[in-house]
Amino acid sequence: MKKIPLALAGLALTVGFTACSGGNDADKSTTTTTTTSTDNTATKADSMNANAPAATTTASPKLPLNKDDSTFVMKAAMGGMMEVEAGKIAQQNAQSERVKAFGTMMVNDHGNANNELSTFASSRGLTLPTALPADMQKHLDGMRNMKGKAFDNHYIGMMLSDHKKDVGEFEKESTSANDAELKSWAAKTLPVLKTHLDSAQALNKAKM
Repeated sequence: MKKIPLALAGLALTVGFTACSGGNDADKSTTTTTTTSTDNTATKADSMNANAPAATTTASPKLPLNKDDSTFVMKAAMGGMMEVEAGKIAQQNAQSERVKAFGTMMVNDHGNANNELSTFASSRGLTLPTALPADMQKHLDGMRNMKGKAFDNHYIGMMLSDHKKDVGEFEKESTSANDAELKSWAAKTLPVLKTHLDSAQALNKAKM
């Protein structure tokens, strides 16, 4: 085996050490540059966020109803409940199929109107009644004891009278309500009530 001169061995170690040290310095430089770039980006992002306009809400608070509008809503709610309950009784107790069909129409149409009115009332902080007054409930209890033609005549007479009043009140509210949304709802519901009135008049003339 040949012996390597000590001078050459020392030179090789020096070159190797220098190469390793150079590589570490390059890594450190790259790391420093990357960190600086990241910090600059974060600073710019923070600056942009700070200058961004604050989010604003466009929804305006709902004002409470005045006395007249509140009174109308309460009457409409109780009347609607009455129409639905009476319609359910008609589905069971009526003799005429046309009267039963009328009762079904009352349940569906007034049920939908009641749901819409309940949603509106909640948006104005108004709580609607969940039960009928004693006099209305007594009337319904009496109707449950009626059968056949006697029931048909009573029910249609009641619907004729009720819807004449309803149409008049909704016509007034659709033009004079203080709350714009309530005025719109009354105007939308009015044609449905007029259809009910026309149907009740036709059934009353049929003398079932």
